[in-house]
Amino acid sequence: QVQLLESGGGSVQLGGSLRLSCVGSGFRFNVYDMNWYRRVPGIEREWVAVINANGDAVYGNSVRGRFTISRDNAKNTVYLQMHGLNPNDTGVYFCNAYRGGEFTYNYWGQGTQVTVSS
Repeated sequence: QVQLLESGGGSVQLGGSLRLSCVGSGFRFNVYDMNWYRRVPGIEREWVAVINANGDAVYGNSVRGRFTISRDNAKNTVYLQMHGLNPNDTGVYFCNAYRGGEFTYNYWGQGTQVTVSS
């Protein structure tokens, strides 16, 4: 069955860095757009970044310039490198696999907690 498994969350101080990973299985990882979302206080689901099947990346306004999304199709893994973390980045980060077209496929991981203290 389809699985997305995030890891790499944790607790850091203001200005710190973390790298999140998400390993996918049970689907053709390399043809999916891979997204990171987060649930932060006051926002149930905030889109963070996407990397499409071609490797093109786009970022949300709140993370652009601090976060980098990348993928390794050989490992069925998408990464989110986060620098310059601040308390507003505290939340649960979710990996998402999306493929549109004639049929839409949308898969979610279980999330990983990121906590940034000031």
